[in-house]
Amino acid sequence: MNEVVRTLFAGKTFAQVAVSPDGKQLAWVENESGGSAIYVSGISGANQHRVSAGSGNSVQGEDSIAWSPDSKRLAFFSDAAKPGQQQVYVANANGGTARKLTSVTGFLATPGWSPDGKSLAVLFTENATRASGPLVAENARTGVIRDDVTEQRLAVIEVDSGKLRQISPQDMYVYEYDWSPDGRQFVTTAAHGNGDDNWYIAQIYLLDAHGGPMKSIHKPALQVASPAWSPDGKSIAFISGLMSDEGSVGGDIFVILASGGEARNVTPEMKASASWLTWASGQKIFFGENVDGESGIASVAVSEGKIETLWHGPEQISANGGGVTVSLSTDGKTTAVIRQSLGRPPEVWAGTMGSWKQITSRNAGLKPAWGEARSVHWSNEGFNLQGWLIYPRNFDPAKKYPMVVSVHGGPGAMVRSAWPGPHSFAVALSARNYFVFMPNPRGSFGQGEAFTRANVRDFGYGDFRDILTGVGQVLKEAPVDEHRLGLTGWSYGGYMTMFGVTQTDRFAAAVAGAGIANFQSYYGQNQIDQWMIPFFGASVYDDPQVYAKSSPITFIKRAKTPTLVLVGDSDGECPTPQSFEFWHALKTVGVKTELVVYEHEGHAFASPEHQRDRIERVAAWFDEYLKGPAAK
Repeated sequence: MNEVVRTLFAGKTFAQVAVSPDGKQLAWVENESGGSAIYVSGISGANQHRVSAGSGNSVQGEDSIAWSPDSKRLAFFSDAAKPGQQQVYVANANGGTARKLTSVTGFLATPGWSPDGKSLAVLFTENATRASGPLVAENARTGVIRDDVTEQRLAVIEVDSGKLRQISPQDMYVYEYDWSPDGRQFVTTAAHGNGDDNWYIAQIYLLDAHGGPMKSIHKPALQVASPAWSPDGKSIAFISGLMSDEGSVGGDIFVILASGGEARNVTPEMKASASWLTWASGQKIFFGENVDGESGIASVAVSEGKIETLWHGPEQISANGGGVTVSLSTDGKTTAVIRQSLGRPPEVWAGTMGSWKQITSRNAGLKPAWGEARSVHWSNEGFNLQGWLIYPRNFDPAKKYPMVVSVHGGPGAMVRSAWPGPHSFAVALSARNYFVFMPNPRGSFGQGEAFTRANVRDFGYGDFRDILTGVGQVLKEAPVDEHRLGLTGWSYGGYMTMFGVTQTDRFAAAVAGAGIANFQSYYGQNQIDQWMIPFFGASVYDDPQVYAKSSPITFIKRAKTPTLVLVGDSDGECPTPQSFEFWHALKTVGVKTELVVYEHEGHAFASPEHQRDRIERVAAWFDEYLKGPAAK
């Protein structure tokens, strides 16, 4: 176990890679112990050097790179002046002293140059006390509780003077933006009120570059992301679909006139989920896609909707550490990605689309401490389904092994082959000679919008049947002991674990991480309740029964599976009381259980100590019930 823990923590990760507009240079962000650092090289990887606001090789938080239109300068954020408080800096790409532009207090995100190179736009949350987003630990709420809201606003900085102006209204939270080609306007996704919650009801707005009121040009039926102007400034493309988590993007591509009107779906019936887009020309859009458990890059002709696959592979590629994205030069001929898989740690690659050359070797010598990963396909109730099966590290085909099913979060997400990190407590089980099965049931991205929407008002039913039939398929393909099966997951996966142990005795042990026990009480406890209405069709106050139908607590007397329950004490997405409620109920009905609450952890754990503890506890729990005396 020590070796796999070391491997999970040893990998160097990359937060971003960006090609210069002229296609001649690269910049990337490497995450380091205690901070992050920015490096620049020629497009071939030659002449690598660090760009920093600090001195020498000092470690600080430096990230969020943006090339100037002329490819000569690099804007970025750094906390070199004051640890923990980033400011905007600009440096010559070939080196030299970085110039500090701002002296703000708050949280900065997403720098972007104006087309003329005279200004920088940023997203700015003034006087923020924590990073934005619902995954981080929530602040304690005591005293008189009010709906005080700190808005993330769009700001413009004059590069010469450093003068910063917040141009979006005070009562709007801006999530994403794109400069118009003439630099006179922005297109944004934005919403009134609480930023973590109201992302789910964000609209497409236009905003004058000098500020003023924002004009809505599209109120979507579902969620929107990635707004982008066409090169002629006449149209705007964006992704829309059913998305359960901010930043986890999947859907179809829509185009709307900048003047407003009806948005047109240019990828209807696509059997994939778009995760990012950019205009290649006035009539063609490049986009990244989640497709059948794998990654792809494609283009779509706006007029006739013809889709062409440009690259496809069983691995993860990204330019920003998130979904399937690519960084492109202005002419689209040079691209860069961070490339990784379950068998290969991440590195920066660059070149023409799909013919990339490896640029970095930061993880040279790092080998998987887990077994081989294979893609598994099966069908159920008219759906084509896919998942990843990780073999035991020391696999012997003559033996039978226990298997743990690990359900992903979301449900709007997709498991693909990506190098695991400290959060990957399930993958670590392969090093202890378990099979680990990671399915993509209905509700996931990767098979088109109809598939993603197929669990609406049906949580825990069709999706869980997909998982069980997937287990059946694995039993046909691999030497798994059907009497030694485990179930686990985090977030939506934690919920599916809680629900699963009330529906079947097929699993001998379970670990529910940051799950949801009771959707009726959860509705009033979580801080992102806007996500629920698209999935349940109404609020809990209007249709309590649809929430009860999918609540594990409704069926708790059926539970018999020994279940470990894990959660952070500052989780705003799946609050701690949900885990307490499930643990209490299991104890009451006589099921073996244990609850562990981690101090000052949000939905995504930040402490390496807690990440290690989670890996070890999960392994120990499954060892006891799938391998130890309790398994007999």
